[in-house]
Amino acid sequence: MSLRGSIKARIDDKGRLKMPTVFRAAVEKDHGIGLYITSLNSAGNHVRIYPLPVWEEIEAKLNAMSATHPVRNKFLKVTSFYGQLAELDSQGRVLIHPRLRDTAVMLGDVDVVGALNHLQVWNYERLLAEIHAEPLTDTELGDLPI
Repeated sequence: MSLRGSIKARIDDKGRLKMPTVFRAAVEKDHGIGLYITSLNSAGNHVRIYPLPVWEEIEAKLNAMSATHPVRNKFLKVTSFYGQLAELDSQGRVLIHPRLRDTAVMLGDVDVVGALNHLQVWNYERLLAEIHAEPLTDTELGDLPI
């Protein structure tokens, strides 16, 4: 499964994201309706939606590390603080945890961005500001196997 591209979506007043159909179909086909929703950084500047089996692979790798590894523990602290298990409902909606929704400024129109094995949900203005603030350089492109 590769999740690609960006699609505008909407988060309603109850905090539910209506998953874009193309992403919903790909996730359900390969992984079912179970999801883990979190952020990877302490700023909580965007939402990450992982199909549950993908998140479980991440957990297995973390479980193989020492329980005292400081970066592992920092990662778990942040992802658990913002994290929640969720399922797509029959209408393709998923609830974003209020803490993460508030921190990431998730209300109304958002962009759902494919990131190969997971989805990122961004407030449009934040995403555009980050893209402009940290443009991809030729050196960085050269480091990629493309």
